[in-house]
Amino acid sequence: MAVANQAAAGWSFPSLFVGSPFNQPRTMAQKRSNKASALLHTSLTATSAGFLGPIRGRQNKLILKLNWYVGKHRSLTNPSARFFCNIASGRTGLDRFVRYASDGETKQQSFTWPANQRPRVCILGGGFGGLYTALRLESLVWPDDKKPQVLLVDQSDKFVFKPMLYELLSGEVDPWEIAPAFKELLKSTSIRFVQDRVKLLHPYDSLNHSQRNVPGSLHSAGTVLLESGVLVEYDWLVLALGAAAKLDAVPGSAEFAYPFITLEDAIKVDEQLKLLERKHFGKDSSPISVAIVGCGYSGVELAATISERLQEHGIVQAINVQTSICPSAPSGNRESALKVLSSRNTKLYLGYYVSSISVASSGIDSTGVIRTEQEGSSNDPARTNKKYILELKPAQRGLQGQILEADIVLWTVGSKSLVPDLEPPDQPRTIPLNGRGQAETDETLRVKGHPRIFAIGDSAALGNSSGKLLPATAQVAFQQADFVGWNLWAAINGRPLLPFRFQNLGEMMTLGTNDATIAPSFIDGFTLDGPIAHVARKVVYLLRMPTDEHRLKVGMSWLTKSVVEYTASLQTTITNALLGS
Repeated sequence: MAVANQAAAGWSFPSLFVGSPFNQPRTMAQKRSNKASALLHTSLTATSAGFLGPIRGRQNKLILKLNWYVGKHRSLTNPSARFFCNIASGRTGLDRFVRYASDGETKQQSFTWPANQRPRVCILGGGFGGLYTALRLESLVWPDDKKPQVLLVDQSDKFVFKPMLYELLSGEVDPWEIAPAFKELLKSTSIRFVQDRVKLLHPYDSLNHSQRNVPGSLHSAGTVLLESGVLVEYDWLVLALGAAAKLDAVPGSAEFAYPFITLEDAIKVDEQLKLLERKHFGKDSSPISVAIVGCGYSGVELAATISERLQEHGIVQAINVQTSICPSAPSGNRESALKVLSSRNTKLYLGYYVSSISVASSGIDSTGVIRTEQEGSSNDPARTNKKYILELKPAQRGLQGQILEADIVLWTVGSKSLVPDLEPPDQPRTIPLNGRGQAETDETLRVKGHPRIFAIGDSAALGNSSGKLLPATAQVAFQQADFVGWNLWAAINGRPLLPFRFQNLGEMMTLGTNDATIAPSFIDGFTLDGPIAHVARKVVYLLRMPTDEHRLKVGMSWLTKSVVEYTASLQTTITNALLGS
């Protein structure tokens, strides 16, 4: 209860006057007499403290006084005034959040929806699941009074096409191509976007409240509190928050390893590689040592991309607890990846796990003893001046422990769902979660026990036909977005919802510039690799870009780059031929 009370302590009553989406809060004290201010202060303080439930006599008196005051001052007969009355009578479900703000407190803002009578859909997370659900809702045909108002909330101002983050390291793409701004993507739609972090979720659409579960009704289903203090009331909610890197797996991983999940992660890794390349420039310089923990899809694609970038100036050491790379990948993709990695300056440590990561003052001395510094030294800005020690322990019998030294450590194993962070940890959870922290859903992707909440992508726990959880991939999220968009349409219009069925279309991996591997699911045993696969992969991803306008811009940019590269290559070939003759 302490967390909830602390969260409510800085809240003031949200203004619901029509205007800017982020109206500044206006209390009755700012608008009317001292008598009204005292009355509202008493009413709201009692409500937030939970006193009005048992003290019904005093509650009725307050409601009568408030109604008398509203009737006397006709200028107050607006949504805000009616909302005050609802709070006093306990009809809004906001009792645990709303409190009158005293002088000097940070005043809360309320998100203002454009239309009061149209359904309000709030989507948390702007990745593949969230953004594509919003765009799907925009594309559907709605009855005039049923088209929902859609709000998209994300902590970043950009949508990130994560499968192509590796191309940032190879220089094949520009940041704007795979990370366009939401305002550019949504400028021709009615979708509204807010850049913010989600702080607290308070749903009250539980199946125990049958009066709130009439299909298509406009009963509010809950509220979302954002870190900026903005309170969003919704009728329908979509959880599409994605996942964060789990860096606390072993001692030193959180302090010394770089994740590779977000655009910011990719930029940091690229900057560190550039610093290392400058530091190790020259014939007499030692090669750059890169350690990659994990040999799943992300680890292998990173290893292939970075090893190609560094060439003979670096060595990539990839560690995996299993005895093969990408164990869940089709055999053709796995073999193509192994062939590429073996042709480059890459070492695989299969059957090992990392037990610790530390900073070495002088690496490993002549006696084999590791000399390390205190962990606090990793906070120095010049991380490129340090060496990192990875202690490997065997996960399989017959292997010996290993000690590796690296200039940079990349962490690609483990992720954590962000759904558990939406509710106070010391209170009973209202969202059912599995062991991974994902929201448990039925086959329509609706959260169990909450008919007004859908979950998608990394936020959802849904199994396939064999009961195995679906993988957290962009392909799954993309397909789920289509179903969630349709099921929201069906729920709002009182139609039956469709069960989600994942269709595996195949898998693709980048293996560096002009190299990739593709295993389509509709042709058993077939694998396409090399430059042709690289072009095919880019075409597929181009078609998956979120909007036609951005798709056209990116397509023209890639075509221009290809023409320039081909022209330069042709000129080089002709020049070499002339010089040779």
